[in-house]
Amino acid sequence: MDLGTEEDWNWEKQKEQPKEYQRILQCFLDRKDCCYSIHQMAQMGVGEGKSIGEWFGPNTVAQVLKKLALFDEWNSLAVYVSMDNTVVIEDIKKMCCILSSSADTVGESPPSTLNASNQSRSAFACCPVWKPLLLIVPLRLGINQINPVYVDAFKECFKMPQSLGALGGKPNNAYYFIGFLGDELIFLDPHTTQTFVDMEENGMVDDQTFHCLQSPQRMNILNLDPSVALGFFCKEEKDFDSWCSLVQKEILKENLRMFELVQKHPSHWPPFVPPAKPEVTTTGAEFIDSAEQLEESDLEEDFEILSV
Repeated sequence: MDLGTEEDWNWEKQKEQPKEYQRILQCFLDRKDCCYSIHQMAQMGVGEGKSIGEWFGPNTVAQVLKKLALFDEWNSLAVYVSMDNTVVIEDIKKMCCILSSSADTVGESPPSTLNASNQSRSAFACCPVWKPLLLIVPLRLGINQINPVYVDAFKECFKMPQSLGALGGKPNNAYYFIGFLGDELIFLDPHTTQTFVDMEENGMVDDQTFHCLQSPQRMNILNLDPSVALGFFCKEEKDFDSWCSLVQKEILKENLRMFELVQKHPSHWPPFVPPAKPEVTTTGAEFIDSAEQLEESDLEEDFEILSV
């Protein structure tokens, strides 16, 4: 979907919005049959070892979103969550490039050298269909507090056109970071109790509660909890190739790198298998029918079916 450019679309209170925008909101309604509802987030978190009501860190949120996206049949989003602070170009190309000739072609490996010009000539550069990529990079930038050596690279990520910001905060305080000013991070804190809303008969949703009505706030970057998750969106393959070039230029130049970008899948890792929706007709939400079914043992049993 495309809501247009930043210049021709801005949210205004009580203004009629495009139908695609309304469809997005329906995915986040507080109902257990909506793909990204709080019910689904909590349930899928059980598969990540988090009990209902337990705090989700940035990495857990990333893993939950990756799994829930498999059940979102409306969009074609590919969600890649990096492992061991490493982004693998080959794996992302396998996941996002849909080749029309043969499924075997997807397995071809791009050249081993890592530069934008070689990428453009790789077997993946001409794939007819590129699934829009949500790239999430969970990081640990220190032990008890953020290491100052990572500050400049962290700020560089917000400058990238593909940036979606970062998830993080402080202990028991989750924020959404959208930029920086000097050594201060700019963040939104959406944790405001609001009235429950549901879809109306005409398919519209009262969208005011989906927007952070408080002004953006600021905090010193050194007060950030070291556990964060960077987000990037690459609508087209050229966006991803451009992101790779920016990472090489701004992140990999550092002696102590914030994360790694490699061309080939590491040989000591398990083989990469692009995620696919399990052969089930449920996301697990309808298992929540009574308080008795919320026992931890029942939840674990339910989620064994949805192991992805």
